[in-house]
Amino acid sequence: MSTIDQVEAQMKARATSFAGLNAVVKFDFGSMGAIFVNGKTMPPSISQQGTDPDTTLAISLDDFIKLSEGKLAPTMAFMTGKLKVSGNMGVAMKLSSMLED
Repeated sequence: MSTIDQVEAQMKARATSFAGLNAVVKFDFGSMGAIFVNGKTMPPSISQQGTDPDTTLAISLDDFIKLSEGKLAPTMAFMTGKLKVSGNMGVAMKLSSMLED
């Protein structure tokens, strides 16, 4: 099982994947914490602190890991309630294509 620190490190290693996002996204992992991706900076910054996200994605850490490994499709996660999106849906759509390898 991964920790939020491991997920943050993996996202930082792939920070350039978020270039062109031009938005702040909060990945809300509930009691496990949150990770903010600031795609408005170059290179994009990724940290566990942030403010005013354009889009918030609420998902369990386990489901996020499945999503990032390609074991869970973003659309299926959304349709089954495993992924909840609030804020700018267009950013979420752009992000789903960036998360897929």
